[in-house]
Amino acid sequence: MTVLAMGTQERTAEETGYTIDELAAKTRVPSRTIRFYQSKGALAAPQIRGRVAFYDDAHVERLELIAKLQDRGLRIDAIGDLFKRIDKGEVDLAEWLGVEAEMQTPWAADRPRTVTEDELYDLAGFKRPGLLADLNRAKLVERKGDVYLVRSPALLATAIKLEGAGVDLETAAEASGLLRKHLGRAVSDLVDLFSARVKDGSVDVVESGKLFETLRGAGTESVRILFARAMEKSLRDLIASGKLSTLSAHAKRRRKK
Repeated sequence: MTVLAMGTQERTAEETGYTIDELAAKTRVPSRTIRFYQSKGALAAPQIRGRVAFYDDAHVERLELIAKLQDRGLRIDAIGDLFKRIDKGEVDLAEWLGVEAEMQTPWAADRPRTVTEDELYDLAGFKRPGLLADLNRAKLVERKGDVYLVRSPALLATAIKLEGAGVDLETAAEASGLLRKHLGRAVSDLVDLFSARVKDGSVDVVESGKLFETLRGAGTESVRILFARAMEKSLRDLIASGKLSTLSAHAKRRRKK
């Protein structure tokens, strides 16, 4: 009788809907959070019967989707705006998820990794007294207990190459920081430019996936070319100004000391 009664209660809840407390228990999303999602337009309002608000399975599915989108890094305001566009028929959810997945694909095959001390020496390609301390000080690695966090193995390799040419690790790391800062601004401006052009119709996005794939190759190649040309010009200007000979003289005097 007890089992039968419980089954009847469950079927009744599914048929009639869920109170907010029942929805919270089923989805493990706090009631306060459910109300917050409603206020942001991410979750549809419940059906009111008498004085009680009832939710249905569509709300359960929407809460699951909200959680997935938040796991992908979307803020609740952006999620609410996305759902409004989907409900109006302006955006197809399946297509949008495909585009979003394409955008999440890494552009650079360079991901943080943790390594042991021996593995770090292997990455560096040599072992010398003070190397680990220098790498830590330059923030190219970060010690985490018995292992080291290498945020960018590629940049670490570049810094090691520069050290072999006479550039100390801290200077190499500072140079990477400068590039990161200025490239970050440039990329932000480019995203704003493309977004504006899409809105005014100048850029017609027929296949979003194909566009991002093309941008990935064209973008990285453009940065390589433009950086090479800018560096070439700056070095030629340095030579023409006569400053290079002055710098060389300073370096020679420092070595004699």
